[in-house]
Amino acid sequence: MLRIALIIALTASFATPAFAQGFTGNWSCRDATAERAGILTIYGGVYGFASTKVGDASSGTGTITGYQDGVQFNDGGLKATRNIQAGRVIADPTYGTAIQLETGDAIVMLCTPR
Repeated sequence: MLRIALIIALTASFATPAFAQGFTGNWSCRDATAERAGILTIYGGVYGFASTKVGDASSGTGTITGYQDGVQFNDGGLKATRNIQAGRVIADPTYGTAIQLETGDAIVMLCTPR
């Protein structure tokens, strides 16, 4: 029994860093009305967002802090204009994973892998 507990603990400790990087890449985002909102790109400690609306101030780059279950938006257009504070990695039945972008009050966008 002790061996099984040790194997589970070691497996979890090795899997955690891999899961934490599950948010990197390109994401196609849709807003609450299911309309295309833009493309989110996350690599390392930075992000870029390209809105589908011309002249949208939320387009641009910013910095993030990565966590086990997603990211925190530190600055940039998404934080300043749309008040997005976090991107949480969730399970998605179609794409495997998705990122839901959240303000302090609500989920405002769902982003799926591109």
